Amino acid sequence: MTAPLEQDDTAVPVGMAPALDLGAVLRPVRGHHAFEACVEQLATAIRLGVYPLGTTLPPERELAVRLHVSRATLREAIAALRQAGLVETRRGRGGGTFVTLKPRTPSARAAARIPDDRRQEWLDALDFRRIVEPGAAELAADRRLDDDQRAHLEHALHEVTGAARPAPHRQADSRFHLTIAALSGSPRTIEAVTSVQATLHEMLLAIPVLPTNIAHSDRQHAAVVRAILTGRPDRARRAMQEHCDDTAALLRGLVG
Repeated sequence: MTAPLEQDDTAVPVGMAPALDLGAVLRPVRGHHAFEACVEQLATAIRLGVYPLGTTLPPERELAVRLHVSRATLREAIAALRQAGLVETRRGRGGGTFVTLKPRTPSARAAARIPDDRRQEWLDALDFRRIVEPGAAELAADRRLDDDQRAHLEHALHEVTGAARPAPHRQADSRFHLTIAALSGSPRTIEAVTSVQATLHEMLLAIPVLPTNIAHSDRQHAAVVRAILTGRPDRARRAMQEHCDDTAALLRGLVG
């Protein structure tokens, strides 16, 4: 596991080129949403020392070509790294995006001090989630839901989409996923999703609220609900798996 961010305070000359082959670390982004994958790859490269403290990231044009993403997507990803305290951007002569490794928020600083064993539990929960939550969505879509159950699911979606502040949004998001688990009709599935959501809540507290990711999540939630309400188990599983994968990419990059 990587060491906590705040333990690395050895500066290197600004602009020093990384010694590693970037092709082994930064690869063309695959998947439906490039933003989360960009954040994961860049944050991981910083944590692994590909871009050490005090160095600058390559120019946007170069990174965009290497990752096969638009410069707009890349800028959104770099903005997320700034919010997480991994980099800062300076304008003018001698400017650029510099690696700082200084978590700004209390929750991010606390996350940087999480013991390795707890961090490993977090990452394991993401793998477990990829199994249980798509399965819960598939089971829910395979059941004949009554009018009250359908209305409850639609209400849960409306709550998470309409939440305007971070704390209510996180709570509504958890309720949405627990609602789908309840609709599966499986007590063990409900127990598993409840456990995963509790750990996920801890992890989400350790990263900044990122509007681009929230927008992606809202669309994915809606796709899951459509699949469940129209009785399409395979589509419900795929939509939930895509959602879990994007969230996992973001969290692995920013807290992993």
